Amino acid sequence: MASWSDFAAAEPALADGIRALLQQYGPGMGYLATIRPDGGPRVHPVSPVFTVDGLYCFIVDSPKRRDLERDGRYALHAYPPEDNDDEATLTGRAVPVRDPRIIAHLAGTLHASPDVDWRLFELTIDKAMLRRHGPAGALPLAATPFLPAYAQTWRAPHPKPNLLAVAS
Repeated sequence: MASWSDFAAAEPALADGIRALLQQYGPGMGYLATIRPDGGPRVHPVSPVFTVDGLYCFIVDSPKRRDLERDGRYALHAYPPEDNDDEATLTGRAVPVRDPRIIAHLAGTLHASPDVDWRLFELTIDKAMLRRHGPAGALPLAATPFLPAYAQTWRAPHPKPNLLAVAS
């Protein structure tokens, strides 16, 4: 898994495109998919927060938060744009933030109410995908010239096992 800043340093153009779709309506907006206790998906809208250091999300007391506390796997998908069918998706693990300095800084900056039972999670990234469909959209029914869709994908580097340690 990688932090947002690690991903953005490795693939700045891809990170910029994903961030632009997640922030196309101003603040971050997307659909967060979590895993219910029965293994099924749960999808809710959220407002992800980008900083220089990471990608965060304030999650109030809810089934979605309990999902993340039990099994941190997530998928975050941008809201669809009004004028095309472009897509941005991140997958990875949501990790509860325990550093009181980070929590206080983000809560203060974003005016997170101390009267609300929220927890801050960092969304680490395993895979990032940006798909551009062009002006004709996903289905080339419009009168505009058809441009084939293209996708950019990035996967976090995974550490290679130490074969000498395993063999000993």
